[in-house]
Amino acid sequence: MSKQNIRERVWQLMEEKNIAAFPRPVYHRIPNFIGAQEAAQKLREQPEFKSAKTVFCNPDAPQRYIREIALRDGKQLVMATPKLRQGFLLIDPNSISASNITEAATIRGAFKYGHPVDPANVTIDLFVAGSVAVSPNGGRLGKGTGYSDKEHSILKDAKALSPQAIVATTVHDVQVVENISANEWDVPIDVIVTPTRVIRITK
Repeated sequence: MSKQNIRERVWQLMEEKNIAAFPRPVYHRIPNFIGAQEAAQKLREQPEFKSAKTVFCNPDAPQRYIREIALRDGKQLVMATPKLRQGFLLIDPNSISASNITEAATIRGAFKYGHPVDPANVTIDLFVAGSVAVSPNGGRLGKGTGYSDKEHSILKDAKALSPQAIVATTVHDVQVVENISANEWDVPIDVIVTPTRVIRITK
């Protein structure tokens, strides 16, 4: 099955099974899903999240809970701006009151409470990517625009990723497929977290 066929199948399944959450329809998006908050909480329990001082996270809807949890846990948050139009934002929880953290975790709030940051000036301990589909061999598909791979490449080139930094994603269980073939530029996933399980990729 081609990569685009996998994407289309996952989007269709999520809509048909009513797993999809706002914004809908989820076609051509990193799909938000029912259970995203539970998946974020499960990621929070992982040692890599607990030990991270700075977390990078994509700006998409299903990962909003991860952004909020990171800030509530006192972690620095680096977020890519949509389509990288304005680079990266740094949101510092120490400069936000607890009552504003939920807002700061949204895209609009990140622009309000964060500020542009040069990747060379941060050290990221955990890279969180949004996904349309993932596989237990570490394969990942985004919506087909390549932004997540580009974000990772920029951060890597800027030496912004700490040596222990891993790549994690949160998805619904139906987004986990048997196999995804990888191109050389594709960034592999290290940890897949769903509302019900944690899949650690062995390489």
